[in-house]
Amino acid sequence: MNYLRTGMLLAGLTALFLSVGYMLGGEGGMLIALAIALGMNAFAYWNSDKMVLRMHGAREVDSATAPELHGIVADLARRADLPMPRVYLMENDQPNAFATGRNPENAAVAATTGLLRRLSREEVAGVMAHELAHVRNRDTLIMTITATIAGAIGMLANFALFFGGNRNNPLGIIGTILIMILAPLAAGLVQMAISRAREYEADRIGAEICGQPQWLASALAKIDQAAQAIDNPAAEDNPATAHMFIINPLHAHKVDNLFSTHPNTGNRIARLRAMAADRPESTGPWAADAKPSGSERAGGPWGG
Repeated sequence: MNYLRTGMLLAGLTALFLSVGYMLGGEGGMLIALAIALGMNAFAYWNSDKMVLRMHGAREVDSATAPELHGIVADLARRADLPMPRVYLMENDQPNAFATGRNPENAAVAATTGLLRRLSREEVAGVMAHELAHVRNRDTLIMTITATIAGAIGMLANFALFFGGNRNNPLGIIGTILIMILAPLAAGLVQMAISRAREYEADRIGAEICGQPQWLASALAKIDQAAQAIDNPAAEDNPATAHMFIINPLHAHKVDNLFSTHPNTGNRIARLRAMAADRPESTGPWAADAKPSGSERAGGPWGG
């Protein structure tokens, strides 16, 4: 259902783009704006992973520098039948994580040191499984396509602002003004809706990868509470990257509304607990020696 919803939202965004292009500049203006937007987003598609990791001061780690985290990701990647992604750590006390990369063969997962200090090993596994689900679902590709179309709509609106648009459109100058204001807002809302749909899907598949929906549910509750109290300076400086994190890092969007890039955390947890109730208790590759849920540590074998 989430894939169908994503497809419908993408189709709606494309239809909005075509309508705006026709209203403002005819076919010529539409094609020029699309070509520029495609060029900008093609550059971002091939280089966004390096740019985002650099923005957040992430450093790559391996089995020698962060053996437990690297081992958890390696085990989960095998369970998900994915190539081993690059693993990064961010020096940040706010517990959070994200995935990036244009495809599974060029993927990276990044976790903050706060995530490793404040979550149990089980919970970290749940978070990393969620991020690998994004990799397997190729969500970075979906969001790049979405950004391309939304960017093109924004460029068409800017075109109308500076050049007046197509005054001969069916609604005249009033239609031009309305599109200048409403089209970018509508595109942003659709983009955020797609992002929320992909988060729900990554929760579901991540729970399947690690085999324990409760691990991710417990992790989301802890991360959400901490993210509302602990600053993430890098995310505050680069708010456009907020949608990439498993929980919004910007102290906002407590409710599941149209203006949030993330679903309501309570709704996500409820879905995961429903998944757990529908399946028998299972064991994961770390259950035997995992610390009890709710444990916190200041150091340990995480390499942070």
